[in-house]
Amino acid sequence: MNEFLNWVSQPWPWYIAGPMIGLTVPILLIIGNRSFGISSSLRHVCAVCVPAKIPFFQYNWKEEIWNLMFVTGVFLGGVVAALFLSNPETIVIAESTQRDLRALGLTDFNSLLPAEIFSWEHLLTLKGFFFMVVGGFLVGFGTRYAGGCTSGHAIMGISNLQWPSVVATVFFMIGGLVMTHLLLPFIMTWVGF
Repeated sequence: MNEFLNWVSQPWPWYIAGPMIGLTVPILLIIGNRSFGISSSLRHVCAVCVPAKIPFFQYNWKEEIWNLMFVTGVFLGGVVAALFLSNPETIVIAESTQRDLRALGLTDFNSLLPAEIFSWEHLLTLKGFFFMVVGGFLVGFGTRYAGGCTSGHAIMGISNLQWPSVVATVFFMIGGLVMTHLLLPFIMTWVGF
């Protein structure tokens, strides 16, 4: 059992993880003509939990119960991984990345997320509000505006040769590059780094 836990907790090579992700698409199509995506599950949760007569939530959400189970499994898998399978070794961040992050005012490299932004003590600050609330809103808006998230478009849509998914994925990448190289340095200065 110890060997299994050790094997599961290590990063899997691309030639195992990649095909597993790739096989998700045909399996979902074969077992029920289902589309893979994570962001649509929020709509299903709202349709279940919000009894209002909002037209956007008026559909047969019970047909999408598999998606809610999938997202629940992703969440529980993350909890199990964080609690029981986390790697106790120090996170290794490339020196060039550390240099770039220091230029933005980030100096804590002890976890996957910079503690100067993503921590409970910074949540109620201007930085926390901007990155958590405004950033969360922009991600949600962008996902809705694009008709899906990166997993839905890049994994499912492109593999089904859907032109809108190709366009959406290209613009996701362009948006990420613009944000990282042009907007983020300005935002980091503006919010007080």
